[in-house]
Amino acid sequence: MKNKTLSRVLELAKPHKKTLLITSILSLLIGIGEIIKPYLLEVAIDEYISKGIFQKGSITVAVLGAFYIGIVLLGNIIDFITTTTVNMMGEEIIYSLRNRLFKFTQNTNITFHDKTSAGKLFVRITNDVEDISSLFKDIIATIVKDIILIFAIAGIMLYFNWKLGLLTFIVVPFIMIFSVVLTTILHKQYDVSKVIRTNLNTFLAESIYGAKIIKVFNIQREKQKECETFTKDYYKARIKTGWIEGLLPAIMTVLENVGIAIIVVACTNHIWGIGLEVGFIYAFITYIKQLFEPITRIIENIETVQEAFVSIDKIYNILDQKEYLEDFESGIQLKEVKGKIEFKNVWFSYDKGENWILKDVSFTINPGESIALVGKTGSGKTTITNLINRFYEIQKGEILLDGVNIKEINLRSLRSNIGIILQDPFIFAKSIKENIKLYKNLDDIEIQEAIELASADEFINSLPDGMEQVANERGNSYSEGQKQLIAFARVFANNPNIFILDEATANIDTYTESLIQQSIDRLSANKTSIFIAHRLSTIVNVDRIIVLSEGEIVEQGNHEALLKTGGYYSKLYNAYYESLG
Repeated sequence: MKNKTLSRVLELAKPHKKTLLITSILSLLIGIGEIIKPYLLEVAIDEYISKGIFQKGSITVAVLGAFYIGIVLLGNIIDFITTTTVNMMGEEIIYSLRNRLFKFTQNTNITFHDKTSAGKLFVRITNDVEDISSLFKDIIATIVKDIILIFAIAGIMLYFNWKLGLLTFIVVPFIMIFSVVLTTILHKQYDVSKVIRTNLNTFLAESIYGAKIIKVFNIQREKQKECETFTKDYYKARIKTGWIEGLLPAIMTVLENVGIAIIVVACTNHIWGIGLEVGFIYAFITYIKQLFEPITRIIENIETVQEAFVSIDKIYNILDQKEYLEDFESGIQLKEVKGKIEFKNVWFSYDKGENWILKDVSFTINPGESIALVGKTGSGKTTITNLINRFYEIQKGEILLDGVNIKEINLRSLRSNIGIILQDPFIFAKSIKENIKLYKNLDDIEIQEAIELASADEFINSLPDGMEQVANERGNSYSEGQKQLIAFARVFANNPNIFILDEATANIDTYTESLIQQSIDRLSANKTSIFIAHRLSTIVNVDRIIVLSEGEIVEQGNHEALLKTGGYYSKLYNAYYESLG
């Protein structure tokens, strides 16, 4: 057990320390009861039954029996209370941890999500949290009681007959040796299994999300072989774990019977003057069974504990990456946004300066101006829009919004004033109305206006439930063009001050595109608009075109002026029309 992992477990349990203290005290009462029961039987056998008497003074065998039954009933009631209480505590811990982990993933920046696969995060939030739940709901409910029982029973055995107790404890070093060796091997094996399981789940998630591509390229057989490889690796890892897990209870059973044999031999041969009373032997054999019962339970729970500890480490390996968290609390709250955007000598790289995507880029977009970013793939167009939203932090230079460095602006305030329509919009498995609102306080009239402005009313009204129609996962029940229309309505409903359209009309037919273009012209008449387009015919009417090549601005101007110069833009434009045939 690593100290760091243990400290993480204690951190999770810390808010519930009062509950743990109370349940520990109750567990102590259960332990005392478990110790008293064999003693009562020993007294009944040796002091009453073996002597053929029913009563000694005011104490009868019936009284001893009633006392025994009372302890059993009280112990079960207390055990029910402690188990239920700890289970509730465990559920609270898991509830809190799962929400904490999800909140963390939502508040991390795009860099974090670039380097961490969605499949891995899914495994952490689901499987790994579930692995931890057993630790707090099952193990902690018994671990305190078991530890108390072990020490209490060992103490009472030494109290009754320290000589026989010491003889019985000969097996303890063997228990320790086997436990340490096997648990060390198990921990390493669980770690290997977790890595393989994460890779398997990541593969499964990607294969399910990419089912259409798999069918398009007819690679089902190859994917099946890949799946069999992952599952076989996981199978082999679990088989090794199973062998080790099977050894533990088997070894404990052998050692328990060795302890019983020691008692019988010692009593039979009067070793160290040990007597041979039937009740005494029965009590000692019962105590050694009681002693091994919690030890066996603890060892059998090693699998759950080891899996939980590995899962805790993996979860905290995510939670400890606080450098990727975005600050949504501090910064200037924007009140009236005019929409002036300035790039001043901006340098940016996704890998900390090794490969510059933008190189000393400077330009100004005036309030209400519409501009288009043009260039070949990889020239830096989408990167510029990502930087305006502060999805990434630049290495050199400044980006200003209305004269204020965007690093000083509150992130929520900044992004709420920017509306983005991507080439491949994401549609949630919710109603169209919910996809447009996105938790904003909008009424049906405002949503309907946004739908009409986006020219999506004909498509949505044709659906059985209209705007209440629930989409399939990832919006797969709609065509690419229909998803784009919903995305346009989503942005129009939020009415941002700055529009960014990243090849947003690529999947819409010409007629619908013309309608949306009219809506964009009306809505963005007095607002800053940025267009990224490969279909150069869609940007001929913008106020200015910024032409990029390998992260640098090579030309700026309107459509007509750039064509007249016969430069880079002119070549791109002519090549575009030649490609149309």
